Amino acid sequence: MLVRDAMSTVVLTIGPTHTLRQAARLMSARRVGAAVVHDPDTCGLGIITERDILDAVGSGLDPDRETASAHTTTDVVFATPVWTLEEAAEAMTHGGFRHLIVLDGNGPVGIVSVRDIIRCWAPARRTVAAAG
Repeated sequence: MLVRDAMSTVVLTIGPTHTLRQAARLMSARRVGAAVVHDPDTCGLGIITERDILDAVGSGLDPDRETASAHTTTDVVFATPVWTLEEAAEAMTHGGFRHLIVLDGNGPVGIVSVRDIIRCWAPARRTVAAAG
């Protein structure tokens, strides 16, 4: 199975000046665990996750003052739609993260998460177990 079969095509893109509260509200409204941060003035694309926001707020930072840029991961591993789910899972395990931005030639086309991969693998595992 390929990344394109598992990825969410709902790609929330925010700017670097969004506050953490704004990012959290948008992520909650879209029911996603990560947002692409697009900063054309610096590194281009990064990612902020619910864990990044939780860590910032949990350490006492003000979500109305802290911006996405201060909590964005810019050293991002990108997937392509034709990666296998095994390749995506290996990249996540090796890098210690739970989301991959999926790029094609025109930019982000999706995000794949550990949950997406498990959702795809679980029915296959049940089928194998039932056949055995």
